[in-house]
Amino acid sequence: MQDLLSQGEATPIELPDADMLLWPGTDLGRPGRAWLDELIVSVPWRQDRITLFGKTHLQPRLTAWYGDMAYRYSGLTLQPLPWTAALRKLKNRVEALTGYAFNSVLLNYYRDHNDSMGMHSDDEKELGRQPAIASLSLGDERIFSLKHKTRRDLKTFRLPLADTSLLLMRGDTQRHWRHGIEKSRRPCGPRINLTFRLVLREPG
Repeated sequence: MQDLLSQGEATPIELPDADMLLWPGTDLGRPGRAWLDELIVSVPWRQDRITLFGKTHLQPRLTAWYGDMAYRYSGLTLQPLPWTAALRKLKNRVEALTGYAFNSVLLNYYRDHNDSMGMHSDDEKELGRQPAIASLSLGDERIFSLKHKTRRDLKTFRLPLADTSLLLMRGDTQRHWRHGIEKSRRPCGPRINLTFRLVLREPG
């Protein structure tokens, strides 16, 4: 598949046991804020209860699952909504940039600085051993934190993800690293993160 790194359009993120590329800004055909505003009003957002470490609580953000396959994580089984024209356009652009094909996308809506995502890995068996996950950010900048699972000598790596930035995680990244979005001490506006992925099979 096409790899645009050779064209100088992406920057590798140098971390042990990881394979990640970052496009600091991408041409999405119109401003990221326009996409953000459209998705905020058009997506049927939901706030599910998830179970982590035996405890159940509301997710500290809103989510939506679109695509061709069901997906399961943190005790939830998500049935996909059909692709919209807007999401298909974004998927096509992300696929053209990364060279990977995707059949599903998880949207996370961070309404303000109080919304967050706990540290986790996207290592569900339905994604395969070395999943490629493309994370597109729209709206206000948030800090993407990465923590190695076993190497205590490595500090938490914090990567600012700005409007229209695109982060590709592939190879053994999910095997060795957890990632998340912490609450921000600094007030900020809304952000939507779209994580495109290829689900290989229905959860069973």
